[in-house]
Amino acid sequence: MSDLSLHDGGSAPRRSSIHSVNARTKKRNASEKRFKAYGIAAICVGLFFLVVLAASILSNGTRAFTRTVVSVDFTLTQEQFDAAEGTLFKTKAYSDYFIAAVQQKLQEDGVQIAFDEATIERMMGKVGSAIREHYTANPGDLGQAVAFSLPTSSRVDGYFNGRVTRETMEDSRFLMAADLDLADALSEAGVITSEFNWPFITGADSGVDNPGGAGIGASVIGSFFMMLVVLFLSLPIGVAASIYLEEFAPQNKWTDLIEVNISNLAAVPSIVFGILGLAVFIQFMHLPQSAPLVGGLVLTLMTLPTIIISTRASLKSVPPSIRDAALGVGASKMQAVFHHVLPLAMPGILTGTIIGLAQALGETAPLLLIGMVGFVARGYPDGFLQGFVEPNSAMPAQIYTWAARSDAAFYDKAWGGIIILLMFLLTMNIIAIILRRRFERRW
Repeated sequence: MSDLSLHDGGSAPRRSSIHSVNARTKKRNASEKRFKAYGIAAICVGLFFLVVLAASILSNGTRAFTRTVVSVDFTLTQEQFDAAEGTLFKTKAYSDYFIAAVQQKLQEDGVQIAFDEATIERMMGKVGSAIREHYTANPGDLGQAVAFSLPTSSRVDGYFNGRVTRETMEDSRFLMAADLDLADALSEAGVITSEFNWPFITGADSGVDNPGGAGIGASVIGSFFMMLVVLFLSLPIGVAASIYLEEFAPQNKWTDLIEVNISNLAAVPSIVFGILGLAVFIQFMHLPQSAPLVGGLVLTLMTLPTIIISTRASLKSVPPSIRDAALGVGASKMQAVFHHVLPLAMPGILTGTIIGLAQALGETAPLLLIGMVGFVARGYPDGFLQGFVEPNSAMPAQIYTWAARSDAAFYDKAWGGIIILLMFLLTMNIIAIILRRRFERRW
């Protein structure tokens, strides 16, 4: 009877529905919404700073990829060439020929402005030597119209891209305010134009007084050879050490000590590895200073802990059932590891390797200690093997060298070098993603 009264709506309290929202549920839902909002806000803040960084790099670095040049159709006769070669100051004679050609171009456009060799030298440097080198190497161009595109000085280039203004410029031996009148006249006549700065991508570093001639091409080659050394040493050594420690090494105090030291080495400042490389590879082993081989060895020591830690984590992520199944069908321990576990862990190994290589690519301090500074790269190596042992620089060291110089024109070069460095890094990441997709397996 009592059971019926309860079912018929007696006085006993009914349990609330799971669909009803009470105070505790409201509080929990509000907390969840706040947590999601915090996460979205954190992502937005990170994206904001990423956009600001990218905009800063592009806005400051794109100027390095263009240069201001003086384009003149110049004709030199055989008589003029012989007369110039017969004088004591040969480059001055060629410079006078060039000034006459520029004056003729301005007169054709109805522009009357006086200038001399000193003005041209401040605006363009030693144009006579450049013209003489061309006709000495190409005597067949004598008597024919040749289109010369000679780069202007960094201050004239800065005037046209907005870095230098008449209000902020002071007269010096490098450029005078009156020289800008000639620059404006040449620009209106179409003699001064802007073009893509190929020498910045293909050239080498220049002196401190010639920022317009500085290039990063030789440093890119140095970084390439250095990364080859890091890749072919750190990847097999790191993977082999990880496989032994994770799959074969006995668990005792010695392996525990090794694991602790590997973790500690991953946190050692990079400059310590630079001091180690200077003492061991250069002073003790007498390897060539400033060579990509030495830089690669130093960065290999720095990259190994990162690769070992990431590789061990990848091996641990493979389910134990894979090992048990392989051993259950009669495979040996080595066959189970190399035929089953290692292929499944390869995507994670490649990810850890590319992280270590990316870290090594951007290191500057250890390279400075072993002498891989910007001004040692005077050109491209003579061959593939020479690229490992000939003195060269690397992109981060080159960027640091430019940023440390006093001329503001080198700042644009440093920003442009950062863009090249990021493109190099992006290429490495794309290759790693392709390889990771190729080796990826699902279970």
